[in-house]
Amino acid sequence: MSPKIGFVGVGRMGGNMARRLNECGFAVTAIYDAHAASARELAVEIGAKCCPTLAEVTASADIIFTVVTDDPAQLAVFAGAGDSLLRAATGKIFINCATLTPKIHVEVERRAALAGALTLEACMASSIPQARNGTLYLMCAGEQSTFERVKPLLEKLSSALRYIGPTGSAAQVKALVNQVMNCNTAALAEGLGLGQALGLNLDVLREVFSQTGANSQVLKTDGEDMQHRAHDCYFSAAHAAKDSGIAYRLALDCQLNLPLAKATKEQYDRMVALGLGGLDKSGIAELTFKGRTA
Repeated sequence: MSPKIGFVGVGRMGGNMARRLNECGFAVTAIYDAHAASARELAVEIGAKCCPTLAEVTASADIIFTVVTDDPAQLAVFAGAGDSLLRAATGKIFINCATLTPKIHVEVERRAALAGALTLEACMASSIPQARNGTLYLMCAGEQSTFERVKPLLEKLSSALRYIGPTGSAAQVKALVNQVMNCNTAALAEGLGLGQALGLNLDVLREVFSQTGANSQVLKTDGEDMQHRAHDCYFSAAHAAKDSGIAYRLALDCQLNLPLAKATKEQYDRMVALGLGGLDKSGIAELTFKGRTA
């Protein structure tokens, strides 16, 4: 019998994951979001219940995905008192997809275990189109037996599943993925910004980059957008700031000096301070091109 699926957090990532599973024939039965209008709209679209409380999501589903914004939001939905996903949660499985500090995943696993529930972290290294098309790259951590139980479900969301290890380890890997990606993005913005200042043809410069050691995935996804100031949001600068902070704090915990990671974090923090956090991460070019925002 197909499990009943719930979603907590149905923004651009969570909402499109729910749509994908619904189209694949899974019973997406329960939807909750802090922005109730978003939950109601999606529930009508896919024929699910818009739940007024977190506890009702747990009561209405066997497997619940959480796709929330940050550490405090994650701890709030797994609160020890009041409305919580942990009320009557015995036998439930929670798949937590947000980019969080690794210790938060460990704490949520502890709380869930006390309630008789299981957790799995499923960190996403992809964006909105991949969530919609079922081609996410998912890095999973937790008990391997839990991973194997939900693997058929995750395979409908992902073109590449990777089991990393114990709880917290996937979040560590995701932090490093985003650290390197954000550093690459900042470096590309500086290279293109300097090219513009030198009067170079940026179309030619990007083509040369693509054929040399300057090539990167970021060049493919963000280079043209930086040049033409097309910063429609797929991965926001605010999220880049948050994720850069997670990686940098891990480095501090390990007593490592990572000057590139620190400088990148400061650039994205600056974007947020300037009110540019809602731009795509490619918007960091606004800080490096002459005559732009800053």
